[in-house]
Amino acid sequence: MGFYAPAQLVQDARRHGVTVLPVDVRVSHWDHTLEETPEGPALRLGLRLIKGLGRDAAERLQTARSRAPFNTLADVTRTVRLNAREWEALASAGALDSLTGHRYQARWEVLGLESPRPLAPATEGSTWQLPQPDTGRELVEDYASLGLSLRPHPLAWLRQQGKLHRCLKASELSEKSHGSWVRVAGLVIGRQRPGTASGVTFVTLEDETGFVNVVVWLNTARAQRKPLLTARLLEVNGIVEKEGEVIHVIAGRLVDRSAWLADLHTRSRDFH
Repeated sequence: MGFYAPAQLVQDARRHGVTVLPVDVRVSHWDHTLEETPEGPALRLGLRLIKGLGRDAAERLQTARSRAPFNTLADVTRTVRLNAREWEALASAGALDSLTGHRYQARWEVLGLESPRPLAPATEGSTWQLPQPDTGRELVEDYASLGLSLRPHPLAWLRQQGKLHRCLKASELSEKSHGSWVRVAGLVIGRQRPGTASGVTFVTLEDETGFVNVVVWLNTARAQRKPLLTARLLEVNGIVEKEGEVIHVIAGRLVDRSAWLADLHTRSRDFH
C-alpha cells in the first residue's frame, strides 16, 4: 500500500468519486475486486482486511459460495467450517450485515458456532432483534475490526457533535491568505523528520475533505514533544504558508484531542 494505510487510500478514492463497497461474505474475495453495479464500476473491499480471519478461512467461504450462493446466514453456517473466533471476526467486521442487518445482530446469531450443523434445523431468523449501534459505535467497531470505515469520516462525526466548530476543514485552507492564523484538526496519518530538514518535523493530518500538511519547527517540537509524538487526533493552531499551489500550516500550538476518539483505533506511519 506504500506510504498510506488502507484507510487513507479508501478515503482519498471516495473523495475522487470512486464507489467503495463494504466487505460482504456473500461477494467479497480475499483481495479487493472491481465489481459492476447499476451505477458503474465499484471497488469491493476484500476479506483480507478482517482482523482475525485468515486466508484459509476466507478460501473455505469462497469455495462454499461457488457451489451455492449465500442467501441467508443459515446457508453460511450449514456449509462453512469456521471456529468461534472466525465467526466473531466476520460478525464484528460487518461482513454478515447483508444477512443479519447489523453487526450486533450478527454476533448474537453466530454466538457459539464452531462448525456446520447439517443435522440440526437451521434458524432462518432470530426471534431476538437487537438494536442497531449508533454511528459513533459503528465507527469504533469498523476501525477495530477492519482498520477503516465507509461511514462518515471520524472528523465529520466529531463536527456533528460540535467538538470541532472552530477548526477549519482542509478544503477551506485555500481560502485563507498567506500569513493567516488558523486552527485545524485531523487524524495523524504520518510524521516525518528528514535528515536534511534541520530538525523540522512534517505531520500529515486527514479530515473528511482531505489532507493538511503541518510544519513543526525544532523549538516547537521540543516544547510540545508529547502531543507531537503521541496524538492520534491533533489540533494545530498556526499560520498558513502558501507557496504557489502548496499550502502548509506552520505549527504554533499543538493540542492532543485523541480522547475525543474514545476507542477508535487509528494508525499513523511515523518517521519512514
